[in-house]
Amino acid sequence: MKTLITTVGLARTYRQGSVDVHALRGVDLEVGEGEFSALAGPSGSGKTTLLNLIGCLDTPTSGIVTVAGRDVTRLGKNAAAAFRLEHIGFVFQAYNLVPVLTAFENAEFTLMLKGVAAAERRRIVTPLLERVGLGGLEQRRPHELSGGQQQRVAVVRAIASTPSIVLADEPTANLDTETSVGLLDLMLDLNREHGVTFLFSTHDPTVIGRARRIVRLDSGHIVGEERPDSKG
Repeated sequence: MKTLITTVGLARTYRQGSVDVHALRGVDLEVGEGEFSALAGPSGSGKTTLLNLIGCLDTPTSGIVTVAGRDVTRLGKNAAAAFRLEHIGFVFQAYNLVPVLTAFENAEFTLMLKGVAAAERRRIVTPLLERVGLGGLEQRRPHELSGGQQQRVAVVRAIASTPSIVLADEPTANLDTETSVGLLDLMLDLNREHGVTFLFSTHDPTVIGRARRIVRLDSGHIVGEERPDSKG
């Protein structure tokens, strides 16, 4: 399996008032192409920080991040944005939908930025919205949708362009079990059929139960990992 993500000695320290908070402490991690993996651990263990560094949304205090063969550790703002657009889909815990856009427009947003024609965007996005139970709600704006519905729009936005990597921060946090299972099934299909790599941060047993690799973090360290598929 070809390595898609590598971190070496990755550390991130934040200043809160007069206190240094060590969110990550020398994390070494490799993620291969086609993995369906979860970062698990208690709140404050460093899961979201690690996703943000891999996704070029933040820069480390020290260490190196390589994604798709490129050192992304110190990319400038414009270069980081271009790299994300080309390679990475995001699902944020806070949804990050554009308030003035409809559900459909939010879902097609990445495709639009990539210059995909309107008819092709509609061909891709419409069945995805229907699959996640949002058929008929395409013209509603975020404030007209429940939290769970907004999260489903965010998932469709992340996967619509079939990126190399999807980074998902607590993607099922606001969803009921049935909806969570449906979304995970959709993401597993993309993983199997198109080789899209998924890396989640999660507390959700439903996500952890579907992951083929579970990396456990605590206090900014990797403290263990499991590969359920390999258990005999």
